[in-house]
Amino acid sequence: MIIHHLGEDPSILNRFIAELRDVNIQADRMRFRYNLERIGEILCYEMSKFLQYKSELVKTPLGEKKVQLPKDEIVICSILRAGLALHQGLMNYFDYADNAFISAYRKHTSETDFDILVEYLASPSLEGKILFLADPMLATGRSFINVYEALAPLGKPKQTHLFAVIGSEQGIEYLEEKFPEDTHLWIATIDPALNKHGYIVPGLGDAGDLAFGNKMQG
Repeated sequence: MIIHHLGEDPSILNRFIAELRDVNIQADRMRFRYNLERIGEILCYEMSKFLQYKSELVKTPLGEKKVQLPKDEIVICSILRAGLALHQGLMNYFDYADNAFISAYRKHTSETDFDILVEYLASPSLEGKILFLADPMLATGRSFINVYEALAPLGKPKQTHLFAVIGSEQGIEYLEEKFPEDTHLWIATIDPALNKHGYIVPGLGDAGDLAFGNKMQG
């Protein structure tokens, strides 16, 4: 796996990450969602440098100009529900892309153990396309793996790019074992550990709850 850890270098990205983590700012759900969206835009811009481009002629009121535009078809697939705000950020920059949505949630079997269940999928064919797979929190890595396996019957993507805001070292190591070597991971920041419940430490808490409100526990 090819890892692009954008938070390693000083940039305005770190401001948005800090606000996501800050317990005082987290109370503002709209700002929390907007920061996820802005981080998605930054990750997407950096990723865009790795696409293939073709030259096209654009006619202006005063003449013509050749420009380099992306040549591949793209599908943005986000993991519900926490991925919705991040999805918007990716879609802001790739507004011509097709979109897919898939559910993945933790079904707790004990206080500290859980399964990842996938119950909903709406997606176009992925055959020969560039797949963007987005989930803000990369904790254990199991959600990304289960979702990727659920998408397999829809065709083999030309490339796969994973997008996350915060990941754990353990989760990233797990993805490196499971995903093809040419998979790209675009991530804003990486934390060192998971707690006994499988949440990232220091992390930021439950991104879905902070963005959209508390849910009933299953």
